[in-house]
Amino acid sequence: MSSASFPSTRAVGRGAAWYRGDCHVHSVHSDGELTPEEVAARARAAGLDFIATTEHNSAAAPGVWGHLATEDFLILLGEEVTTKSGHWLALGLDPGEVVDGNHRVGDGLVDTYLDQVHRGGGLCVAAHPHAPYPSGDFMFPFLGFDVVEVWNGLWASDRPWNADNETTLVEWGRSLSADLRTGSWRPAMGNSDTHLEGQIGIPHTVVFAEELSTEAVLAGLRAGRSWIAESAGVDVSFTAEADGCGAGVGERLAAHGGPVAVRAAVRGVPEGTVSFNTDRGEVHRSPLPCDGAGAVQWDTTAEDSAFVRIEVRHPNGHVAALTNPIIIT
Repeated sequence: MSSASFPSTRAVGRGAAWYRGDCHVHSVHSDGELTPEEVAARARAAGLDFIATTEHNSAAAPGVWGHLATEDFLILLGEEVTTKSGHWLALGLDPGEVVDGNHRVGDGLVDTYLDQVHRGGGLCVAAHPHAPYPSGDFMFPFLGFDVVEVWNGLWASDRPWNADNETTLVEWGRSLSADLRTGSWRPAMGNSDTHLEGQIGIPHTVVFAEELSTEAVLAGLRAGRSWIAESAGVDVSFTAEADGCGAGVGERLAAHGGPVAVRAAVRGVPEGTVSFNTDRGEVHRSPLPCDGAGAVQWDTTAEDSAFVRIEVRHPNGHVAALTNPIIIT
């Protein structure tokens, strides 16, 4: 199919910044109830800067999405690859490109399709690894995938396609230490898996990108320069400093044997808590005030902590935000 049938969805604008986006979205062109126009309008209203089209086992239809992208609103082309052994997201596909979902654990084919996406500069995401329905459980090894969707839809939900987010977060958190030692850790991301009205952006991923373009956003996600928010009303700043140098989420900080000051600032989570998590598990927890805005500092060393990440939770225990790690060397 000619790419001329697809108006460009690769908007570029605004320069280096933190961008909010939802990379798991369905429309009436698969099994969603919203039209592309409605999806784009709801995404903008939710404070998002980008979305990814992820219809089941099909490409974005020509002429459907491109006219909705602007300099300040990016639409990435993607697909939810729905297999018998779990689902995964192929992000950054070319116009008209389809990834075949007819593969499963044990047939040796998944690497072929991962390579297809990677050759085009795309990103492969293990989607809702513990979704509670047949074929929802992700049975493929994470090796070969770039990112894990640790938060899918509402943190707790009885909707049948939403994942068991708590289980996925624990599994991903435990894997970080081993993965960092091999140099092949997989960042976390969160998406709404929108099918119905009122879901877009709950949650979404906030990524640092050099510009609002497909290539730059995917690069930020691949590097783990990102964190997850339940809504645009939640904001998090997360940094670490040692020996006069600083690092942010997804970056490495050389401590040179000295102390490391880790700082988090949070807005939008009234009476919540901020917890610091390392390769030793949860190591520190601090409350947030009634207005939901507060700053917390915790000190460590490279000997005590190979990495630090934070979770922000509501009083009922549901997650409001979580970050990828800062890696301490």
